Amino acid sequence: MDKNLKLKFNIKMLNIYKLVKKECNYNATRYLQMVSEHGGLETARILLHSNKVSDGYTALWECDRLDLTVEALVIKMEWRELFTHEEINIAINRLKNYGFNIKI
Repeated sequence: MDKNLKLKFNIKMLNIYKLVKKECNYNATRYLQMVSEHGGLETARILLHSNKVSDGYTALWECDRLDLTVEALVIKMEWRELFTHEEINIAINRLKNYGFNIKI
């Protein structure tokens, strides 16, 4: 796995926190804690494999900003090699289930 790509993904995950705070006035402290503790890639996997969506995902849905979710990040072509087909499908299905218009 490309270490540089993993590092760039981690930065993007941290940027999500900042954008969500600015755009939706939602302070995702648990998310930030997870990224700090596990790194961006592992945090994304934890969130994807969870049986239910996070409070942050729900807050972003309510803010009409599912484009700022981890799932929306995961399905972008530039990050695809970091995830399994199963993980990408989880992200796609979760976004579709919440009415997000996916542009791949």
